Amino acid sequence: MDITNFFPIVVFDNQCYLCIKFAKIVNYFGRGKFTMIGHYTPQGEEIRKKLDDSALEMFWLIDKKTAYGGRAGLIPLIKIIFSRRKKQTDNFQIDDFCNQECKTVKAVFVRSTSLLTNSKIIKI
Repeated sequence: MDITNFFPIVVFDNQCYLCIKFAKIVNYFGRGKFTMIGHYTPQGEEIRKKLDDSALEMFWLIDKKTAYGGRAGLIPLIKIIFSRRKKQTDNFQIDDFCNQECKTVKAVFVRSTSLLTNSKIIKI
């Protein structure tokens, strides 16, 4: 799959309840400006091969030149949301399949902390 026509891309953990909620919020506020891809989809596995070993530890925002992971992706994500970029896609469907204990208070705290502590920038 050639992903060059689908930038910006948000890659998220599609097997985690909280990450799915985060992706839905990003998609809602982005109004279709992002291509949403789950880590465990065939496209997500392709993208993970191009990133490093920490790819599953955080969400990723990928544009044409750079992949921003975790905390490093928050500012570019907000900039794209408020930009005048044209709508790219209107079909965002994900399965609410969670095989982890993501709905507990502890899980919310751990995932939120992980979002703020993990950060990585990779030039493409």
